[in-house]
Amino acid sequence: MSNSGKLKIYIISGEASGDLHGSNVMKALLAEEKEIEFRFWGGDKMSEVSGLKPAKHIKDLAFMGFSEVIMNLKTILNNIKFCKKDIEEFKPDGVLLIDYPGFNLRIAEWAKEKGIKVYYYVSPQIWAWKQNRVHKIKRVVDHMFTILPFEKPFYDKFNYDVEYVGHPLLDAIEQYREIQLSPEEFRKQNNLADKPIIAILPGSRKQEISKKLQVMLEATKDFKGYQFIIAGAPSLDPEFYNQFISKDTNILFGKTYDILSASEAAIVTSGTATLETALLNIPEVVCYKASPISYSIAKRLVKIKFISLVNLIMDEEIVKELIQHDCNAKMIENELKQIVIGGNKRELMLSKYAEMAEILGGGGASKKVAHSLLKTIR
Repeated sequence: MSNSGKLKIYIISGEASGDLHGSNVMKALLAEEKEIEFRFWGGDKMSEVSGLKPAKHIKDLAFMGFSEVIMNLKTILNNIKFCKKDIEEFKPDGVLLIDYPGFNLRIAEWAKEKGIKVYYYVSPQIWAWKQNRVHKIKRVVDHMFTILPFEKPFYDKFNYDVEYVGHPLLDAIEQYREIQLSPEEFRKQNNLADKPIIAILPGSRKQEISKKLQVMLEATKDFKGYQFIIAGAPSLDPEFYNQFISKDTNILFGKTYDILSASEAAIVTSGTATLETALLNIPEVVCYKASPISYSIAKRLVKIKFISLVNLIMDEEIVKELIQHDCNAKMIENELKQIVIGGNKRELMLSKYAEMAEILGGGGASKKVAHSLLKTIR
């Protein structure tokens, strides 16, 4: 506890989903204890809750794939150095690390050595690859909060007791439902044509958008009765998209849930968005494309059957995954035709979504994390 008597918590998230989950944990912490001093790496959502600027903004942090990380290694190492110094100056009672494993596990190890309590929310996907990292996690993380139902049994095999809190997206979606617009209101508010919508979610990182957005747009050419809307990443400069789109392309920023909930179907980049789309009950095609080097390394190392969270949770192919060479305009178009209204895969996909929501259980992940953290940090 700091001299001021306030609890001090340092939070590190490295991408948009972490900013969302971090902001909800902040809200839950403040609901239980008003006097908390935060310092954080995050984005606009965490800033809104805390009224503070991030120590580092997520828009400067997201590097994906092996070759991209190597190219940006100097920046990453400088960020780690800055982070350690910043934590030492802040003198927190504990650090809460959210996902972002390459970076956060290094900070966890260092913080543990310094005698700072380490909490980790959203487990690194060690069940997919690098399973030997479980030994490091056992050593350096005081309390792990997991969000997927199969993660607790995985950790049990290594005699490491973790706390399954459920998926935080259930809370985010539930909050959104209270303010959700009807498709008609959404079209009117955004000056859109009175035609059914198909959402395009090309991701939130420059590398993934560069690899996939043009291919996704090419797949839309034969859908004459529809309008396509790109969910632009709020953390990126709108001008970045100009190299891929024409003047009359619809792109909206910071409205991903609005776009999805007004859509008939979606083309989605692999990641958290695949689960968000499913929880909003929108049939989807999942796309993944990396640099050839990153993909060939990942293929050798990854030990899972699926890449999308929907399929991983259900342990069967519910949504079609178009990976690397299969991620082309023709195959996206073919899959899309099967999940729009009248398509032969649509109803089965929607019924499987309902099963998945039951498996994920009730919400309240953020409150569980906050409650457990406050109970143990003292």
